[in-house]
Amino acid sequence: MPSRRDFLGAASLGAAATALGGCDSVLGAVSRRLGADVPDRIVAPSGPQIDDTHHLLDRAAFGPWPGDVERVKKLGAERWIDEQLDPESIGDAACRVRTAVIDTVHLPSSLLFEVRPKWVEKQLVTHTLLQAIYSKRQLKEVMVSFWTDHFNIAIGKSLCRHLKTGDDRDVIRQNALGSFRRLLGASAKSAAMLVYLDGRDNKKSEPEDRPNENYARELLELHTLGVRGGYTQNDVMEAARCLTGWVVREKWAPGTVEFDAKRHDDGKKIVLGKTIAAGGGAKDVDSLLDVLVAHPACGRFLAQKLCRFFVADDPPRALVERVAAAFESSGGDIPTLLRTILTSVEFRGSKGQKLKRPFRYVVSSLRALGADAHARGELQRYLERMGHKPFQYPTPDGYPNVAGEWLATMLWRWNFALALAEGRLGDAKIDVDELLDALGADKKNPVTPVMRHLLGRDPTPAEREALEAYLASEPGQRQPRRALALALASPAFQRH
Repeated sequence: MPSRRDFLGAASLGAAATALGGCDSVLGAVSRRLGADVPDRIVAPSGPQIDDTHHLLDRAAFGPWPGDVERVKKLGAERWIDEQLDPESIGDAACRVRTAVIDTVHLPSSLLFEVRPKWVEKQLVTHTLLQAIYSKRQLKEVMVSFWTDHFNIAIGKSLCRHLKTGDDRDVIRQNALGSFRRLLGASAKSAAMLVYLDGRDNKKSEPEDRPNENYARELLELHTLGVRGGYTQNDVMEAARCLTGWVVREKWAPGTVEFDAKRHDDGKKIVLGKTIAAGGGAKDVDSLLDVLVAHPACGRFLAQKLCRFFVADDPPRALVERVAAAFESSGGDIPTLLRTILTSVEFRGSKGQKLKRPFRYVVSSLRALGADAHARGELQRYLERMGHKPFQYPTPDGYPNVAGEWLATMLWRWNFALALAEGRLGDAKIDVDELLDALGADKKNPVTPVMRHLLGRDPTPAEREALEAYLASEPGQRQPRRALALALASPAFQRH
């Protein structure tokens, strides 16, 4: 652990780096001093099966950072989960130093409208990558990824380039490990969501006005009940009536959300058999959300989706039912749902069964190698080529979370692995010698320790023979980097 003196010195250096426009070498050095480094010694798991702790970090984190497996083994899996579910208790200075120069993520929406939209978008993606790579609050970052897809907003629509930064900060990140009902309410009144799904155009100013159904339909189908959630078209229409009257300013404090009673349908509504009395005004949205979250389909839908995300593309029914019951008994407490999943026998029995999505693949590669990354250029371009650059998915359902949707990305994954290992990425560097020394690897034949470190198990005879045969044909000085590249590109590392 860094001392208080280390932290204060690092903070001063971080401030200096910010003043200099974010000198990468200074930021990298300060971040390493605060813990984002490769330890002197790494004890990689061995044995024929994937190590339990490695598996936990491959799913509940974006893969282990060098030394994480040993630390979590000493702490204990359940204590680590408890620690992660209380993210504010975890010091995150190394990550904060990395992100200190990203000014737009701290600005209110009204000021963001003074910044070029492409720059706002680029900085948000940089911030998202750096948080995933370096934050010690890894379970929070994983859930930020989950909720970003669940409440998907394509950043390219209209004002969303300026508004999504606030949504990411104040809606998704602030509520990622809290109450689902609170998260849902924040999303419903988010300026970015009101623009993306046309909620700001939903009004009943004149008798002939028909409410805009876009957000109401996605609220029921994608955010709460699921496509088979038992609602009807009339429920969609009644929900849309509850949601009338919310507007987003474009002038004078642009991005501010307000309720305009003159645009609201203040009559009685009936949603899913529940009456929402007339005269509720702005409170109608909260009454509607209470009805939706209390419906049994909401817990089942979220349980299925969380179990698919953490366990398997086709999750075990018994686990889904237990998570749905936990949703009901806890009132939608997200940490309760995650504990139920991460401590289950189904979770422990699902090792290596899920294909990593490109974002997870890229981030887990960088974490595994202890990379010095800044994420402003090549990393974003590789994710774009793989079809998984954050905030780019055009439809409200968010990036898919089943293997079949990502099989066509393999060529770009292999290209990325080779570029990273060979030092050809301008905004991500690794110290191969440092990593291999920490693993105690023979640089002429590093296959077994490298594979143990990356996979959490011994390589199979076929894996070891394939890599050793390839390396035998390589010049000696290129062997360590090629060993890393091939290990990162291996089928086993593509899965988690």
